[in-house]
Amino acid sequence: MQNSESNKFFIKNSLLLGVLFLILWWVFPVGGAIDMYFIQPWIDSTGHFPLKNNWYLVEINHKILKHIVIAFYVCVLITWITSFKSEKLKAYRWQLGYLFWVSILSTAVVGLLKAHSAHACPWSMTEQTVAGYIWNFSARNGHCFPGGHASTGFSLLSGFFVFRKSNIKIAYFFLFIGLVLGFTMGWGQMMRGAHFLSHNLWTGWVIFAFNLILYRIFYKKLTT
Repeated sequence: MQNSESNKFFIKNSLLLGVLFLILWWVFPVGGAIDMYFIQPWIDSTGHFPLKNNWYLVEINHKILKHIVIAFYVCVLITWITSFKSEKLKAYRWQLGYLFWVSILSTAVVGLLKAHSAHACPWSMTEQTVAGYIWNFSARNGHCFPGGHASTGFSLLSGFFVFRKSNIKIAYFFLFIGLVLGFTMGWGQMMRGAHFLSHNLWTGWVIFAFNLILYRIFYKKLTT
């Protein structure tokens, strides 16, 4: 029964990811019409992003929110290490370890893709002219895709996979908070000119796909 349920969950979500891949590829191309539409309110007539150094976006969205998520993972790591000594926590060792390591690895995957990406950040792609500005989509200022900051928020999606069988309420809490923080942190970076909307959408896709693959491999460990 467990294998059957696991297969159905994997197939259903694989199909969902497939559909979302096609939507992102065809409807949300990087630097396409939708990206241009949503980036436009945050750029001025000279091609600069007035909110690039905005205190709230830099300190709260970019630093404090990230530090809060990191602090959460530090607590998870400490609890996981403690589980090797505590009998009370021993039963949760796999869940704690999975939550920490898969979350960290998911952000590392995004970071690796970003390091080898030719896509530039929006604030590096505008060139001022006498008539205003133009977009330069060359790859000379790359390494900006997917969205690294958004991955910190989306990494919490790992909790959905960890708890979906043992505690569905906690699982959906992680799903909700992961999506909210991922989009919020990504949107803040978009307002600063650091990323396009498509960068952040692809970040969410990559992290969910990575989680689904590992969950398929370690499903039995999380449900026994």
